[in-house]
Amino acid sequence: MVANPRRPSTSSALRLARQAWRLLHLDSQRAIACADKALARALAQGDVLAEGWARLARGIHLLYFVTPAAAAVELEQARACFDAEGDRAGQLLAGAGLARGLWRAGHFEESLAQALALRDEGLHVLRPDQRGILLNTIAGCYSALGHSEEALAYMFQALRDAGPSKAHGFDVVLHCNLAHEHVQLGDHLEALRHVDQGINRCKALDNVRLLSVLLINRVICLTELDRPHEALPDIEQLLALPADADGRGTMGSCFETLAVAALSAGNVALGGDLVARALAAPPSADPDEQVERVVAAAMLDQARGNLPQALRRLQAAEAMAGGGTVGLNLRPRIRFFQTLADLHEALGDAKSALAAMRAWQRLQVQRAERTSRARYQAAALQTELLRLQHKLDDSVARRNATERAKAELEAINEQLSRKIDEVEALQAALKGQATRDFLTGLFNRRHLNDILPGMLALAGRDRQPFAVAMIDLDHFKGVNDRLGHDAGDSLLSAFGELLARHMRKSDIACRYGGEEFCLLMPRTDARGAARKVNALLKLWRGASFEFGGEPLEGVSFSAGVSDSRIASESAAQLVKSADEALLAAKDAGRGRVLSAGEITAASA
Repeated sequence: MVANPRRPSTSSALRLARQAWRLLHLDSQRAIACADKALARALAQGDVLAEGWARLARGIHLLYFVTPAAAAVELEQARACFDAEGDRAGQLLAGAGLARGLWRAGHFEESLAQALALRDEGLHVLRPDQRGILLNTIAGCYSALGHSEEALAYMFQALRDAGPSKAHGFDVVLHCNLAHEHVQLGDHLEALRHVDQGINRCKALDNVRLLSVLLINRVICLTELDRPHEALPDIEQLLALPADADGRGTMGSCFETLAVAALSAGNVALGGDLVARALAAPPSADPDEQVERVVAAAMLDQARGNLPQALRRLQAAEAMAGGGTVGLNLRPRIRFFQTLADLHEALGDAKSALAAMRAWQRLQVQRAERTSRARYQAAALQTELLRLQHKLDDSVARRNATERAKAELEAINEQLSRKIDEVEALQAALKGQATRDFLTGLFNRRHLNDILPGMLALAGRDRQPFAVAMIDLDHFKGVNDRLGHDAGDSLLSAFGELLARHMRKSDIACRYGGEEFCLLMPRTDARGAARKVNALLKLWRGASFEFGGEPLEGVSFSAGVSDSRIASESAAQLVKSADEALLAAKDAGRGRVLSAGEITAASA
């Protein structure tokens, strides 16, 4: 058995596909042209990996410029290509794109569940610029669900990973989304700061869509700051931008948002044109857009003197704006009740105006509380990550000086990883409750501790034996020292594959820690477990490997087995009994399997 080296990435189709990926936010039209060319070449050459990356770039482009449904077709095909080639980074990115499509289609909770399922592995597998795609998708889901604290934390983490020098323009997306989130929290000056940063960076890009979204955010900020007249030039610029695939794309026109700004500035003619465009657009799945269209139309009715018609529009949507609609943010709700209060006042209905104003006030209080939490928690996260990053940087500079510096670096790396896992962008830790060991694909020790007591109790109830085997790879440290940690990791992974292939369906294999493994075998006594593990030992002895041109043969392991009839007190006692048998096997010369029953008989 020889470890397969990673396939070279030299095909012309793959180079084109990866160039398309890098261009996605830098130059949208060059990106799709490059992706189309890469796809044609990949299909002609039969290059499945290149086809996957070309379709991935096309799928993300379609998400921005066409529809989620069109993007999903391309992304599913991309994922199938990555599945065939075993490209895990590509699989994760395609999965993130599909989750984003669900979000864009209004399926916020389903999207969040899918994106979070990719998070833990994505943090380990993806490069920093690629991680931003996944983290931003999670942030968008949280934002749509009204959880600004989590949304901001994920966005800041993505921005920290994806600086301007390595993000290929994706940092502009993050500035845009941070501006949107600060708008939702009512922090319009901070939102403007991110908008200005994004627009300044847009000068180096050729991406009309990104510019248009930034301008829309600036229009919102200026309107909310009661400076709608300053937004009129941005509205004119937006209307002058091409709305086809060469510009903004078919999504995100936001005519209702622009109409609210124009009408707030007193420009009824422009507002009327924008309202007409908004109402003529296809129905939106976004609750924010739905409410804002009603508000814009009511404001136009009021500006034209048709107050009863304006009131009817608002009353028809009042239940929705009142709350309980998934994906409806505070900003459009606040605008809705402000408009409703103004309209009741204009109609001389003081009681109804007061009720609407009280609803507006409650929403403002909610926004203030959310803003306070988000600022505190985001600041705490950033401060902690920055402190840990500074420690990491200092240690990197000293790591070649002494072994002590190397140990310190590893400790800080572990601390940084643990901190990122704990904060989960502030509330639910970035590391979830995964039950699988990432390297071997087996269950981990945590899962073992969770399930072993129940399995042992079930065996006792059914009066069936239950065996545990503890396995330790022999001379593993020597492999790491002689061939390197990559070789050691490959050896652990290969052993995990061997266990997975040759276990019964009822058996459970776990990586216990380091080079140590644990097998749980229901309806099996110690003698049967020893036969099974000896068969595994024979298979493992017959395996051969090659690392960097150097062969490795004659590998072995030591194992100890016990069962519930030998050690029946508890799950911990059963594991301890098998572990003691393992230690005896190692003391006896390694490369063997000993049963706790044999040791007990020998000592007697």
